[in-house]
Amino acid sequence: MELFDVIDSKGNPAGQIVSREKAHAEGIPHRTAHIWIIRKKEGKVQILLQKRSQNKDSFPGKFDTSSAGHIQAGDEPLEISATPEQLHFAGTFPISFAKEFHGKMFRDEEIAFVYIYREPVNTAELVLQTEEVEEVQWFDLEEVYEQCGKHREIFCVPALGLGVVRRYLKSIEKN
Repeated sequence: MELFDVIDSKGNPAGQIVSREKAHAEGIPHRTAHIWIIRKKEGKVQILLQKRSQNKDSFPGKFDTSSAGHIQAGDEPLEISATPEQLHFAGTFPISFAKEFHGKMFRDEEIAFVYIYREPVNTAELVLQTEEVEEVQWFDLEEVYEQCGKHREIFCVPALGLGVVRRYLKSIEKN
């Protein structure tokens, strides 16, 4: 059973723990980490997106953030398999929605911690968790941002998350 820290409005643990099922059934605030894998190709910024499995409890079969997941109770956002030097903190954004999937209401109240990963990635060498991800594919960042604004059915990428990525990239271009 997955357990999450209940959080305050700033994303800090509030001292309570809740199951994933209860958090999503009742819309209890919790934390996620979003890692956006980016590269430059032919002068354009591209992002690697994952296509969610058809069995996922939310947004099945849609392209989403490069890598994202809930932060388990007691963990911190940066506990993954990259070195801290490879991950660049870009900011946070809120996620809040209620939608029905597979005949069941899914409520999400999260603070997402956004990190940028700019190291080379060979998609042919990635080992995908097939129960989570069907495939990965590179997309032009600006095209995805534009399509998310139109709520195109192929993507479930959070537009606010893409906004954090875009602001971060603009800030490092200036420096």
